[in-house]
Amino acid sequence: MSENFIQPDDDSVVSVVDPAGEMPNLTGYVRARFEDAENGRYSYEQRWLQAYKNFRGIYDSTTKYRDTERSKVFIKITKTKVLAAYGQIVDILFANKKFPITVESTPVPEGIVEFAHMATPLDQMADPYGYEGDGRELAPGAREASKPNLGAYGEQFGETLVPGKAQVGEPQVEPAKEQARRMEKHIHDQLLDTGAVNVFRKAIFESALLGTGIVKGPFNFYKRVHKWEKDEEGNRSYNPYEKIVPRIESVSVWDFFPDPSATNIEDCEYVIQRHRMNRQQVRGLIMRPHFNALAIEETLASGPNYTDKYYEDTIREDETEAYYQENRFEVLEYWGTLDAKMAYEAGMEGAEDLGEFDQVQVNVWVCGDKVLRCVMNPFMPARVPFQSFPYEINPYQLWGVGVAENMEDAQMLMNGHVRMAIDNLALAGNLVFDVDEASLVPGQNMDIFPGKIFRRQSGVSGTAINGLKFPNTAPENIQMYQISRQLADEETGIPSIMHGQTGVT
Repeated sequence: MSENFIQPDDDSVVSVVDPAGEMPNLTGYVRARFEDAENGRYSYEQRWLQAYKNFRGIYDSTTKYRDTERSKVFIKITKTKVLAAYGQIVDILFANKKFPITVESTPVPEGIVEFAHMATPLDQMADPYGYEGDGRELAPGAREASKPNLGAYGEQFGETLVPGKAQVGEPQVEPAKEQARRMEKHIHDQLLDTGAVNVFRKAIFESALLGTGIVKGPFNFYKRVHKWEKDEEGNRSYNPYEKIVPRIESVSVWDFFPDPSATNIEDCEYVIQRHRMNRQQVRGLIMRPHFNALAIEETLASGPNYTDKYYEDTIREDETEAYYQENRFEVLEYWGTLDAKMAYEAGMEGAEDLGEFDQVQVNVWVCGDKVLRCVMNPFMPARVPFQSFPYEINPYQLWGVGVAENMEDAQMLMNGHVRMAIDNLALAGNLVFDVDEASLVPGQNMDIFPGKIFRRQSGVSGTAINGLKFPNTAPENIQMYQISRQLADEETGIPSIMHGQTGVT
């Protein structure tokens, strides 16, 4: 069971009753939602594709060239700006090699006392039922005051501590502050186990490039802890053990399909993650809780069903591998609501007690026409386990705006003017010859080289062959390139001096 997802083992997680996973209504419902989400984000996919092409320095079929244009150079300033933005964010967040999260007690802590001090004889003589303001007020119906919560100090010192501030010069502790410090330490330990820094690095990079980063989780996960032990004879034995740790993962925006009408994650009625799995990965789902083993085996027996989307050849650069998808499966992971009627048809426990217009939160995995997993949402309260963060907020859309999109026009201008400069230099740096063939003896080779002799049959000397030099307009184009680069600085808010450009003030 090492390295497998687990879910809470309670009555809220109920698997599908149908052993073969044959539920066309449910698979059709999930795929209909997937098509809606796919259609709803089509315009954003065009923006992401253009941003990715500008980052990689790729011209596509939408770029029109003049018939006389020869140069196809691409100046990848977009890549420089994206990496600069990514580097700045990562340096700020993870400069201390520590995840940037702190836990502090509130000004008025609840459930734990703010200050405590060593008990004095006067404190021991105090009213056992408490007095107003000592943190031991009687609850309605109670016969004696509850003991104050001293947190870790209470476990360590027991009855020797009493709540309240100490007298001047006497020792005093802050249980609420110490409890917050211990909680922060525990959270950092869990984040280290889940590799949170690497996960967020990937999500931050995609946020800078495409405008939005997606993080999924946390989920409970089995982690194998390596342990070696020595017996009495000095022989070493390997005795690992497993412990439950949280785990998060980064989800690419290309595989993330939210409710198209939502403006943030909390507003999403559903979210679908599209998985591209090989046979081994699909078979590995059998080891995860509440997956239908029979449905998975039948899915593998029916063969791969993965179909490329129109953008995948570009982002994965797989044009040269025409048959790579023959061993891949498309698995859709649905998190969202399900009508009571459909939940009843799916065989979920408790669905018969729901009203006609009720809905339930579910997690459904679908591959082809098979339902691989169908359970109630295990989170309490039910929620979608995805978090999105934009590089630049678009206040009326879930998707943000990235660095590449902000400087798209500047990148186009820089490319155009540099191409013009190079094409002009190709002409201005070479002579073009004007030849009067009537003045030359017929049949001569027109190749030009040092010491070349042309035989002339008439006309004035020096008029048969003339060298023409075109004017050099490259400086004007380079000047426009510099202006476009400065425009990119303005559009992105990242000055060139921040990523190593010299001679810039």
